[in-house]
Amino acid sequence: MRTATATALTLALAAAATAPATAASTPGKPGTDGLWRMDGYGTVLSLDGDTLQEFQTTSVGCLKGDSARRTGPGTYATSDGTTLTVRPGPGANRATLGYDTSVGHRSLRRIQKLPADCTRPTPKDARAAFDVFWHSFAENYPFFAAKGVDWQAMRDRHRPKVHQDTTRKELFGIFSDMVRPLYDAHVAVLDEDQVFAQVRPGTEPPSPELDARVKKFITERDLGNAPYRQDFANGRITYADLPGRAAQGYLRISGFAGYTAEDAPYPAHLAELDKALDAILTTERTQRLKGLIIDLRINGGGSDALGIHIAERLTDTPYVAYAKRARNHPTDPDRHTRPEPILVVPASGPRYTGPIAVLTSGTTVSAGETFTQALIDRPGGTVRIGQPTQGVFSDVMQRSLPNGMTAILPNEEFLNRSGRTYDGTGIPPHLTEPVFTKEEFAEKRDSAFDRAVRVLRNDG
Repeated sequence: MRTATATALTLALAAAATAPATAASTPGKPGTDGLWRMDGYGTVLSLDGDTLQEFQTTSVGCLKGDSARRTGPGTYATSDGTTLTVRPGPGANRATLGYDTSVGHRSLRRIQKLPADCTRPTPKDARAAFDVFWHSFAENYPFFAAKGVDWQAMRDRHRPKVHQDTTRKELFGIFSDMVRPLYDAHVAVLDEDQVFAQVRPGTEPPSPELDARVKKFITERDLGNAPYRQDFANGRITYADLPGRAAQGYLRISGFAGYTAEDAPYPAHLAELDKALDAILTTERTQRLKGLIIDLRINGGGSDALGIHIAERLTDTPYVAYAKRARNHPTDPDRHTRPEPILVVPASGPRYTGPIAVLTSGTTVSAGETFTQALIDRPGGTVRIGQPTQGVFSDVMQRSLPNGMTAILPNEEFLNRSGRTYDGTGIPPHLTEPVFTKEEFAEKRDSAFDRAVRVLRNDG
Protein backbone atom coordinates (compact mmCIF):
# COMPACT_ATOMS: atom_id res chain seq x y z
CA MET A 1 0.00 0.00 0.00
CA ARG A 2 2.95 2.32 -0.49
CA THR A 3 1.70 5.58 -1.95
CA ALA A 4 4.29 8.33 -1.64
CA THR A 5 5.54 9.00 -5.12
CA ALA A 6 9.18 8.17 -5.73
CA THR A 7 11.15 6.52 -8.50
CA ALA A 8 10.73 2.78 -8.65
CA LEU A 9 14.52 2.70 -8.68
CA THR A 10 14.68 4.50 -5.34
CA LEU A 11 11.98 2.28 -3.89
CA ALA A 12 13.71 -0.83 -5.13
CA LEU A 13 17.07 0.07 -3.75
CA ALA A 14 15.46 0.94 -0.42
CA ALA A 15 13.44 -2.33 -0.25
CA ALA A 16 8.97 -5.64 1.21
CA ALA A 17 -6.88 -14.53 4.76
CA THR A 18 -9.03 -13.11 7.00
CA ALA A 19 -12.48 -14.81 7.32
CA PRO A 20 -15.34 -13.43 5.21
CA ALA A 21 -17.50 -10.79 6.87
CA THR A 22 -21.02 -9.62 6.25
CA ALA A 23 -21.89 -6.15 5.02
CA ALA A 24 -23.37 -5.15 8.35
CA SER A 25 -20.99 -3.83 11.00
CA THR A 26 -20.51 -5.83 14.18
CA PRO A 27 -21.83 -4.33 17.45
CA GLY A 28 -18.99 -2.75 19.43
CA LYS A 29 -16.74 -2.47 16.37
CA PRO A 30 -16.11 0.52 14.09
CA GLY A 31 -18.86 1.23 11.55
CA THR A 32 -16.36 0.82 8.74
CA ASP A 33 -15.53 -2.75 9.75
CA GLY A 34 -16.11 -5.27 6.99
CA LEU A 35 -14.93 -5.88 3.45
CA TRP A 36 -14.34 -3.16 0.88
CA ARG A 37 -13.36 -3.15 -2.78
CA MET A 38 -11.34 -0.15 -3.92
CA ASP A 39 -12.32 1.67 -7.12
CA GLY A 40 -9.27 0.99 -9.26
CA TYR A 41 -6.02 -0.28 -7.72
CA GLY A 42 -6.99 -4.00 -7.86
CA THR A 43 -7.42 -4.08 -4.10
CA VAL A 44 -9.80 -5.46 -1.48
CA LEU A 45 -9.53 -4.36 2.14
CA SER A 46 -10.62 -6.24 5.23
CA LEU A 47 -11.23 -4.04 8.29
CA ASP A 48 -11.72 -6.15 11.38
CA GLY A 49 -11.45 -4.38 14.73
CA ASP A 50 -7.81 -3.42 15.19
CA THR A 51 -6.54 -4.75 11.84
CA LEU A 52 -6.64 -3.55 8.25
CA GLN A 53 -5.56 -6.21 5.77
CA GLU A 54 -4.92 -5.61 2.08
CA PHE A 55 -5.62 -8.21 -0.61
CA GLN A 56 -4.07 -7.65 -4.04
CA THR A 57 -6.39 -8.98 -6.72
CA THR A 58 -6.16 -9.75 -10.42
CA SER A 59 -8.40 -11.82 -12.66
CA VAL A 60 -6.09 -14.81 -12.06
CA GLY A 61 -5.61 -14.69 -8.31
CA CYS A 62 -5.48 -12.92 -4.97
CA LEU A 63 -2.53 -12.43 -2.64
CA LYS A 64 -2.29 -10.93 0.81
CA GLY A 65 -0.61 -7.55 0.80
CA ASP A 66 0.29 -5.14 3.58
CA SER A 67 -1.51 -4.80 6.88
CA ALA A 68 -2.00 -1.94 9.31
CA ARG A 69 -3.02 -1.63 12.96
CA ARG A 70 -5.79 0.58 14.24
CA THR A 71 -4.53 3.65 16.11
CA GLY A 72 -7.78 5.58 16.59
CA PRO A 73 -11.27 6.09 15.17
CA GLY A 74 -10.90 5.42 11.46
CA THR A 75 -7.09 5.56 11.51
CA TYR A 76 -4.52 2.82 10.95
CA ALA A 77 -0.71 2.77 10.90
CA THR A 78 1.41 0.64 8.57
CA SER A 79 4.74 -0.85 9.57
CA ASP A 80 6.59 2.05 7.91
CA GLY A 81 4.63 4.66 9.90
CA THR A 82 2.20 5.73 7.17
CA THR A 83 -1.22 6.71 8.54
CA LEU A 84 -4.32 5.50 6.68
CA THR A 85 -7.66 7.15 7.34
CA VAL A 86 -10.97 5.46 6.50
CA ARG A 87 -14.08 7.65 6.52
CA PRO A 88 -17.65 6.32 6.02
CA GLY A 89 -20.02 7.62 3.35
CA PRO A 90 -21.60 8.84 1.32
CA GLY A 91 -24.19 6.17 2.15
CA ALA A 92 -23.86 3.03 4.24
CA ASN A 93 -21.97 1.07 1.61
CA ARG A 94 -19.41 3.64 0.56
CA ALA A 95 -16.26 4.97 2.23
CA THR A 96 -13.03 6.75 1.38
CA LEU A 97 -9.41 5.92 2.15
CA GLY A 98 -6.66 8.52 2.50
CA TYR A 99 -2.91 8.37 3.15
CA ASP A 100 -1.09 11.10 5.06
CA THR A 101 1.87 10.91 2.67
CA SER A 102 -0.25 11.26 -0.45
CA VAL A 103 -2.91 13.58 -1.89
CA GLY A 104 -6.49 12.75 -2.78
CA HIS A 105 -8.65 9.84 -1.68
CA ARG A 106 -9.55 6.36 -2.85
CA SER A 107 -13.19 5.32 -3.05
CA LEU A 108 -14.32 2.10 -1.35
CA ARG A 109 -17.46 0.03 -1.97
CA ARG A 110 -18.65 -2.44 0.64
CA ILE A 111 -18.81 -6.09 -0.50
CA GLN A 112 -20.43 -9.12 1.13
CA LYS A 113 -17.53 -11.54 1.05
CA LEU A 114 -13.94 -11.95 -0.05
CA PRO A 115 -13.36 -12.94 -3.67
CA ALA A 116 -13.09 -16.72 -3.88
CA ASP A 117 -9.44 -16.49 -4.95
CA CYS A 118 -8.62 -14.79 -1.63
CA THR A 119 -9.82 -17.82 0.36
CA ARG A 120 -7.64 -20.45 -1.29
CA PRO A 121 -3.88 -20.85 -1.78
CA THR A 122 -2.26 -19.43 -4.90
CA PRO A 123 0.18 -21.70 -6.76
CA LYS A 124 3.79 -20.57 -6.37
CA ASP A 125 5.29 -22.00 -9.54
CA ALA A 126 6.92 -19.90 -12.25
CA ARG A 127 3.89 -19.88 -14.55
CA ALA A 128 1.59 -18.69 -11.76
CA ALA A 129 4.07 -15.90 -11.00
CA PHE A 130 4.21 -14.99 -14.70
CA ASP A 131 0.41 -14.82 -14.95
CA VAL A 132 0.04 -12.58 -11.89
CA PHE A 133 2.87 -10.35 -13.15
CA TRP A 134 1.36 -9.99 -16.62
CA HIS A 135 -2.17 -9.38 -15.35
CA SER A 136 -0.99 -6.85 -12.75
CA PHE A 137 0.25 -4.67 -15.59
CA ALA A 138 -2.53 -5.57 -18.05
CA GLU A 139 -5.25 -4.57 -15.57
CA ASN A 140 -3.63 -1.49 -14.02
CA TYR A 141 -0.92 0.14 -16.16
CA PRO A 142 -2.35 3.17 -18.05
CA PHE A 143 0.38 3.97 -20.56
CA PHE A 144 0.86 1.02 -22.95
CA ALA A 145 -0.59 2.92 -25.91
CA ALA A 146 1.44 6.04 -25.16
CA LYS A 147 4.59 3.93 -24.89
CA GLY A 148 3.81 1.97 -28.07
CA VAL A 149 3.98 -1.37 -26.24
CA ASP A 150 1.68 -4.28 -27.15
CA TRP A 151 1.35 -6.04 -23.81
CA GLN A 152 -0.63 -8.97 -25.24
CA ALA A 153 2.12 -9.58 -27.77
CA MET A 154 4.63 -9.41 -24.92
CA ARG A 155 2.76 -12.24 -23.20
CA ASP A 156 2.56 -14.31 -26.37
CA ARG A 157 6.31 -13.94 -26.86
CA HIS A 158 7.47 -14.69 -23.33
CA ARG A 159 5.03 -17.06 -21.64
CA PRO A 160 6.10 -20.09 -23.75
CA LYS A 161 9.57 -19.63 -22.24
CA VAL A 162 8.22 -20.29 -18.73
CA HIS A 163 7.88 -23.89 -17.50
CA GLN A 164 8.24 -25.94 -14.33
CA ASP A 165 12.04 -25.88 -14.54
CA THR A 166 12.39 -22.13 -15.11
CA THR A 167 14.80 -20.75 -12.50
CA ARG A 168 14.20 -17.57 -10.49
CA LYS A 169 17.12 -15.95 -12.29
CA GLU A 170 15.63 -16.80 -15.67
CA LEU A 171 12.19 -15.57 -14.62
CA PHE A 172 13.65 -12.34 -13.31
CA GLY A 173 15.31 -11.85 -16.69
CA ILE A 174 12.03 -12.50 -18.52
CA PHE A 175 10.14 -9.99 -16.37
CA SER A 176 12.89 -7.41 -16.88
CA ASP A 177 12.81 -7.90 -20.65
CA MET A 178 9.03 -7.47 -20.67
CA VAL A 179 9.01 -4.07 -18.95
CA ARG A 180 12.25 -2.78 -20.47
CA PRO A 181 10.53 -1.10 -23.47
CA LEU A 182 8.38 0.99 -21.11
CA TYR A 183 11.34 3.10 -19.94
CA ASP A 184 9.23 4.06 -16.94
CA ALA A 185 11.01 5.18 -13.77
CA HIS A 186 7.98 4.04 -11.74
CA VAL A 187 8.34 0.45 -12.96
CA ALA A 188 10.65 -2.08 -11.30
CA VAL A 189 11.13 -5.80 -10.73
CA LEU A 190 12.60 -6.97 -7.43
CA ASP A 191 13.83 -10.34 -6.22
CA GLU A 192 15.79 -10.05 -2.98
CA ASP A 193 19.02 -8.25 -3.98
CA GLN A 194 18.21 -8.26 -7.70
CA VAL A 195 16.66 -5.06 -9.07
CA PHE A 196 15.62 -4.03 -12.54
CA ALA A 197 14.64 -0.37 -12.94
CA GLN A 198 15.48 2.32 -15.45
CA VAL A 199 14.80 5.93 -16.39
CA ARG A 200 13.82 7.64 -19.61
CA PRO A 201 16.56 7.46 -22.27
CA GLY A 202 18.84 10.46 -22.21
CA THR A 203 18.26 11.15 -18.52
CA GLU A 204 20.12 10.24 -15.35
CA PRO A 205 18.56 8.76 -12.20
CA PRO A 206 18.88 10.77 -9.00
CA SER A 207 21.46 9.42 -6.59
CA PRO A 208 23.12 10.61 -3.38
CA GLU A 209 26.42 10.91 -5.25
CA LEU A 210 24.98 13.11 -8.00
CA ASP A 211 23.10 15.21 -5.46
CA ALA A 212 26.27 15.79 -3.43
CA ARG A 213 28.29 16.71 -6.53
CA VAL A 214 25.67 19.18 -7.76
CA LYS A 215 25.17 20.70 -4.32
CA LYS A 216 28.92 21.34 -4.00
CA PHE A 217 29.03 22.82 -7.51
CA ILE A 218 26.11 25.18 -6.86
CA THR A 219 27.42 26.23 -3.46
CA GLU A 220 30.82 27.15 -4.88
CA ARG A 221 29.72 28.54 -8.23
CA ASP A 222 26.34 30.19 -7.59
CA LEU A 223 26.15 30.84 -3.86
CA GLY A 224 29.74 31.62 -2.93
CA ASN A 225 29.02 35.27 -2.15
CA ALA A 226 25.53 34.81 -0.76
CA PRO A 227 24.97 37.01 2.30
CA TYR A 228 22.84 34.26 3.83
CA ARG A 229 22.83 30.52 3.15
CA GLN A 230 21.45 27.71 5.30
CA ASP A 231 20.68 23.99 4.99
CA PHE A 232 17.48 22.56 6.46
CA ALA A 233 15.61 19.25 6.74
CA ASN A 234 18.59 16.94 6.97
CA GLY A 235 20.30 18.78 4.10
CA ARG A 236 17.48 18.13 1.63
CA ILE A 237 16.57 21.84 1.52
CA THR A 238 18.94 24.77 1.01
CA TYR A 239 18.03 28.45 1.00
CA ALA A 240 20.21 31.45 0.13
CA ASP A 241 19.68 35.17 -0.33
CA LEU A 242 21.47 35.93 -3.58
CA PRO A 243 24.02 38.75 -3.72
CA GLY A 244 23.28 41.98 -5.55
CA ARG A 245 20.54 44.56 -5.49
CA ALA A 246 17.87 42.43 -7.22
CA ALA A 247 16.52 40.99 -3.93
CA GLN A 248 16.32 37.40 -5.19
CA GLY A 249 16.19 34.19 -3.20
CA TYR A 250 17.30 30.67 -4.07
CA LEU A 251 15.53 27.56 -2.72
CA ARG A 252 16.94 24.14 -3.57
CA ILE A 253 14.84 21.04 -2.80
CA SER A 254 16.51 17.69 -3.49
CA GLY A 255 13.56 15.55 -2.43
CA PHE A 256 10.22 15.39 -0.66
CA ALA A 257 11.37 12.79 1.84
CA GLY A 258 14.26 12.18 4.23
CA TYR A 259 13.78 15.41 6.18
CA THR A 260 14.51 13.57 9.40
CA ALA A 261 15.21 9.91 10.29
CA GLU A 262 14.10 7.71 7.38
CA ASP A 263 11.94 5.53 9.64
CA ALA A 264 10.19 8.52 11.21
CA PRO A 265 6.46 8.90 10.47
CA TYR A 266 5.18 11.50 8.04
CA PRO A 267 4.28 14.11 10.73
CA ALA A 268 7.94 14.26 11.76
CA HIS A 269 9.02 15.08 8.20
CA LEU A 270 6.22 17.63 7.92
CA ALA A 271 7.37 19.28 11.16
CA GLU A 272 10.92 19.59 9.80
CA LEU A 273 9.58 21.10 6.59
CA ASP A 274 7.58 23.66 8.57
CA LYS A 275 10.68 24.59 10.57
CA ALA A 276 12.53 25.22 7.32
CA LEU A 277 9.71 27.23 5.74
CA ASP A 278 9.23 29.32 8.89
CA ALA A 279 12.94 30.18 8.88
CA ILE A 280 13.00 30.93 5.15
CA LEU A 281 9.69 32.70 4.52
CA THR A 282 9.86 35.26 7.27
CA THR A 283 7.72 38.40 7.14
CA GLU A 284 10.77 40.52 6.37
CA ARG A 285 12.00 38.25 3.57
CA THR A 286 8.63 37.73 1.88
CA GLN A 287 8.17 41.51 1.74
CA ARG A 288 11.69 42.12 0.44
CA LEU A 289 12.09 39.43 -2.22
CA LYS A 290 11.37 40.39 -5.83
CA GLY A 291 12.04 36.94 -7.24
CA LEU A 292 12.55 33.35 -6.04
CA ILE A 293 14.45 30.55 -7.82
CA ILE A 294 13.24 27.06 -6.88
CA ASP A 295 15.79 24.46 -7.94
CA LEU A 296 14.36 20.97 -8.50
CA ARG A 297 16.94 19.78 -11.01
CA ILE A 298 18.13 16.91 -8.78
CA ASN A 299 14.98 15.76 -7.00
CA GLY A 300 14.24 12.10 -6.33
CA GLY A 301 10.63 12.56 -5.28
CA GLY A 302 8.88 11.42 -2.11
CA SER A 303 5.59 12.70 -0.73
CA ASP A 304 3.22 14.68 -2.96
CA ALA A 305 1.60 16.03 0.20
CA LEU A 306 4.84 17.79 1.20
CA GLY A 307 4.95 19.46 -2.22
CA ILE A 308 1.41 20.75 -1.83
CA HIS A 309 2.37 21.99 1.64
CA ILE A 310 5.16 24.10 0.13
CA ALA A 311 2.87 25.40 -2.62
CA GLU A 312 0.51 26.65 0.09
CA ARG A 313 3.27 29.00 1.24
CA LEU A 314 3.58 30.46 -2.26
CA THR A 315 0.10 31.87 -2.93
CA ASP A 316 -2.53 34.18 -1.47
CA THR A 317 -5.26 32.72 -3.67
CA PRO A 318 -6.69 29.17 -3.58
CA TYR A 319 -6.31 27.25 -6.84
CA VAL A 320 -6.31 23.73 -8.26
CA ALA A 321 -2.85 22.15 -8.47
CA TYR A 322 -3.98 19.25 -10.68
CA ALA A 323 -6.62 16.52 -10.79
CA LYS A 324 -5.84 12.91 -9.97
CA ARG A 325 -7.48 9.77 -11.36
CA ALA A 326 -6.70 6.05 -11.52
CA ARG A 327 -7.28 3.41 -14.15
CA ASN A 328 -10.50 1.64 -13.16
CA HIS A 329 -11.16 -1.30 -15.50
CA PRO A 330 -9.12 -4.48 -16.03
CA THR A 331 -9.60 -4.64 -19.81
CA ASP A 332 -10.38 -1.04 -20.83
CA PRO A 333 -7.45 1.35 -20.24
CA ASP A 334 -9.66 4.33 -21.13
CA ARG A 335 -11.88 3.93 -18.05
CA HIS A 336 -10.83 5.80 -14.94
CA THR A 337 -12.02 6.88 -11.54
CA ARG A 338 -13.62 10.32 -11.34
CA PRO A 339 -10.80 12.93 -11.40
CA GLU A 340 -10.32 14.46 -7.95
CA PRO A 341 -9.15 18.10 -7.93
CA ILE A 342 -6.24 18.69 -5.55
CA LEU A 343 -6.47 22.15 -4.04
CA VAL A 344 -3.73 24.52 -2.93
CA VAL A 345 -5.10 26.56 -0.03
CA PRO A 346 -3.02 29.51 1.23
CA ALA A 347 -1.27 28.71 4.50
CA SER A 348 -1.50 30.95 7.52
CA GLY A 349 1.50 33.14 8.26
CA PRO A 350 3.96 34.79 5.87
CA ARG A 351 3.78 33.68 2.24
CA TYR A 352 5.84 34.56 -0.83
CA THR A 353 3.56 35.43 -3.75
CA GLY A 354 5.93 37.09 -6.23
CA PRO A 355 7.56 35.77 -9.42
CA ILE A 356 9.14 32.32 -9.33
CA ALA A 357 11.60 30.59 -11.67
CA VAL A 358 11.53 26.79 -11.37
CA LEU A 359 14.63 24.89 -12.54
CA THR A 360 13.95 21.35 -13.80
CA SER A 361 15.70 18.50 -15.59
CA GLY A 362 15.26 14.83 -16.44
CA THR A 363 16.42 14.15 -12.89
CA THR A 364 13.36 15.96 -11.54
CA VAL A 365 11.35 12.86 -10.70
CA SER A 366 7.96 11.86 -9.29
CA ALA A 367 6.96 14.15 -6.39
CA GLY A 368 9.45 16.66 -7.79
CA GLU A 369 7.27 16.64 -10.90
CA THR A 370 3.93 16.83 -9.12
CA PHE A 371 5.26 19.86 -7.23
CA THR A 372 6.36 21.39 -10.55
CA GLN A 373 2.86 20.70 -11.90
CA ALA A 374 1.32 22.24 -8.77
CA LEU A 375 3.04 25.54 -9.64
CA ILE A 376 1.88 25.71 -13.28
CA ASP A 377 -1.37 27.54 -12.51
CA ARG A 378 -0.05 29.33 -9.43
CA PRO A 379 -1.16 32.97 -9.31
CA GLY A 380 1.79 35.34 -9.25
CA GLY A 381 3.82 34.20 -12.24
CA THR A 382 5.96 31.06 -12.62
CA VAL A 383 8.45 30.32 -15.38
CA ARG A 384 10.15 26.94 -15.90
CA ILE A 385 13.78 26.85 -17.04
CA GLY A 386 16.08 23.96 -17.93
CA GLN A 387 15.05 20.56 -19.36
CA PRO A 388 11.84 18.45 -19.31
CA THR A 389 11.15 16.52 -16.12
CA GLN A 390 11.40 12.71 -16.02
CA GLY A 391 7.72 11.98 -16.80
CA VAL A 392 6.45 9.85 -13.88
CA PHE A 393 3.76 11.16 -11.54
CA SER A 394 1.63 8.33 -10.15
CA ASP A 395 1.74 6.85 -6.70
CA VAL A 396 3.27 3.40 -7.14
CA MET A 397 1.62 0.02 -6.67
CA GLN A 398 3.84 -2.56 -5.01
CA ARG A 399 2.47 -5.95 -6.07
CA SER A 400 3.55 -9.24 -4.54
CA LEU A 401 4.01 -12.23 -6.86
CA PRO A 402 3.24 -15.80 -5.75
CA ASN A 403 6.91 -16.83 -5.80
CA GLY A 404 8.02 -13.96 -3.53
CA MET A 405 9.17 -11.53 -6.23
CA THR A 406 7.74 -8.00 -6.38
CA ALA A 407 6.51 -5.85 -9.24
CA ILE A 408 6.27 -2.06 -8.95
CA LEU A 409 4.10 -0.08 -11.35
CA PRO A 410 1.97 3.09 -11.65
CA ASN A 411 -1.79 3.20 -12.26
CA GLU A 412 -2.68 6.90 -11.90
CA GLU A 413 -2.69 10.04 -14.00
CA PHE A 414 -2.16 13.62 -12.80
CA LEU A 415 -4.11 15.90 -15.13
CA ASN A 416 -3.63 19.58 -15.86
CA ARG A 417 -6.61 21.88 -16.38
CA SER A 418 -6.79 20.81 -20.03
CA GLY A 419 -7.10 17.17 -19.02
CA ARG A 420 -3.60 16.39 -20.23
CA THR A 421 -1.03 14.22 -18.49
CA TYR A 422 2.73 14.76 -18.75
CA ASP A 423 3.61 11.09 -18.23
CA GLY A 424 6.36 9.86 -20.50
CA THR A 425 7.41 13.22 -21.92
CA GLY A 426 7.72 15.11 -18.64
CA ILE A 427 6.78 18.74 -18.03
CA PRO A 428 8.55 20.91 -20.60
CA PRO A 429 10.37 24.12 -19.65
CA HIS A 430 9.32 27.49 -20.97
CA LEU A 431 13.00 28.29 -21.55
CA THR A 432 15.40 25.50 -22.50
CA GLU A 433 18.92 25.51 -21.06
CA PRO A 434 21.53 22.76 -20.57
CA VAL A 435 21.56 21.21 -17.11
CA PHE A 436 24.71 19.78 -15.48
CA THR A 437 26.23 18.47 -18.70
CA LYS A 438 29.90 17.54 -18.91
CA GLU A 439 30.54 20.84 -20.65
CA GLU A 440 28.70 22.82 -17.97
CA PHE A 441 30.72 21.17 -15.21
CA ALA A 442 34.02 21.49 -17.10
CA GLU A 443 33.53 25.17 -17.87
CA LYS A 444 31.93 25.93 -14.50
CA ARG A 445 28.73 27.13 -16.16
CA ASP A 446 25.25 26.96 -14.74
CA SER A 447 23.20 28.23 -17.66
CA ALA A 448 19.78 27.52 -16.18
CA PHE A 449 20.60 29.31 -12.92
CA ASP A 450 22.03 32.32 -14.75
CA ARG A 451 18.97 32.47 -17.02
CA ALA A 452 16.68 32.41 -13.99
CA VAL A 453 18.55 35.34 -12.40
CA ARG A 454 18.19 37.34 -15.60
CA VAL A 455 14.52 36.47 -16.09
CA LEU A 456 13.59 37.44 -12.55
CA ARG A 457 15.58 40.66 -13.06
CA ASN A 458 13.40 41.27 -16.14
CA ASP A 459 16.28 41.35 -18.61
CA GLY A 460 15.89 37.85 -20.09
